Amino acid sequence: IKKRKDGNDYLAMVYAGPVRGAGGTAAAFSLILGDYLRKKTGYDSYDADNSEINRYITELDDYHERVTNLQYKPSSEELEFLVKNLPVEIDGDPTEELEVSNYKDLPRVGTKRIRGGVCLVLSMLALKAPKLWKEVSKLKNFDIGWGFLKEFIEIQKKKKAKKDVLDKKQINPDYTYISDLVAGRPVLSFPLRVGGFR
Repeated sequence: IKKRKDGNDYLAMVYAGPVRGAGGTAAAFSLILGDYLRKKTGYDSYDADNSEINRYITELDDYHERVTNLQYKPSSEELEFLVKNLPVEIDGDPTEELEVSNYKDLPRVGTKRIRGGVCLVLSMLALKAPKLWKEVSKLKNFDIGWGFLKEFIEIQKKKKAKKDVLDKKQINPDYTYISDLVAGRPVLSFPLRVGGFR
């Protein structure tokens, strides 16, 4: 339980790392469960400021570049949107000896070091957003309130297709699947290349 800028209490989900990369849907869904408990117990929502948003962006970049590749590395725009809309904070224990390259001394972030659990859960939330939205949108009897996922999915599609406007009548390319290719893996096709596998 932490304090908002206005003095009200909010919930922070604290992930002790390292969090396993597999099982990303469950890790991301734990945020929805935490938010449901937050509402039932009467706590306020998380109010991320610009420094905290930039800390998340920097921390994911540092983790991806200096520790290990994330399965999905969200863009800065995706991360900014997610963190602004998250009703619970994603927090965690430091898992690396490395410090973040920027945004180190923030009052509501207890460490300067990289938090692996935070990076994995936030990246999994971005990756699994379509699957989570599909499930959350079915829950009519629960006051979940995660409608921002629908808007996030549109932002994500634009980023993946490298287009500002998506054509709803055709399949749009997804350039992310070959952006961080592991050496030795065969590339069977490029996005929407004629004769390639989908």
